[in-house]
Amino acid sequence: MIEDVLSLYLVTNSTNLSEQQFLEIVLEACEGGITMLQLREKEATTSDFYERALKVKKITDSYNIPLIINDRVDICLAVNADGVHIGDDELPVWKTRELIGPDKILGVSAKSVTRGIEAKFEGADYLGVGAIYPTTTKVQTKLTSMETLKQIISEVKIPVVAIGGIKENNILSFENTGIAGVSIVSDIMQAIDVPEKVVSLSEKVKLMKRGVSIHDN
Repeated sequence: MIEDVLSLYLVTNSTNLSEQQFLEIVLEACEGGITMLQLREKEATTSDFYERALKVKKITDSYNIPLIINDRVDICLAVNADGVHIGDDELPVWKTRELIGPDKILGVSAKSVTRGIEAKFEGADYLGVGAIYPTTTKVQTKLTSMETLKQIISEVKIPVVAIGGIKENNILSFENTGIAGVSIVSDIMQAIDVPEKVVSLSEKVKLMKRGVSIHDN
């Protein structure tokens, strides 16, 4: 089920990392127990993105972790990734679904119930909702309230992963929201000990999903 692979969802950021360092972090994150990986390469040429996607897929395949490509349907199809995640300024959701076929995973960013319902109707498997907390990975990001997050989950009724500024110290704030998982960037990509950080994050996600109160920890 899609909910299972959304629990601890790594979105990569290769800024200031050599390729060797980047691939090592990906490997260690997979070893540590991430459940899905989105390869995001905003600045890369198509050729470089393709080559990197092949290398990352070799790692994710060996751990049986789904590889999602950010924005680029062509890269997703070229490397036979497990799916693609698109935002507001990409191809329409229905056209993306048509291109990738019925079997690949399609994630869509949503900041409103209207967008979420539209995305579901046009073929999205899950929604990425946020940014919930301030983040440095996207410039001029308008924050999404917990209220809106809960409303989207309640009314759209497909799995939702919370995105934006999520770290180990705020995961428990999502208890009782009904999210399927959290999307993490810097807390993993910049961790001193990546496997240890992933294990800690996994534990927090489990606590959050069980509805353990922040005050109990």
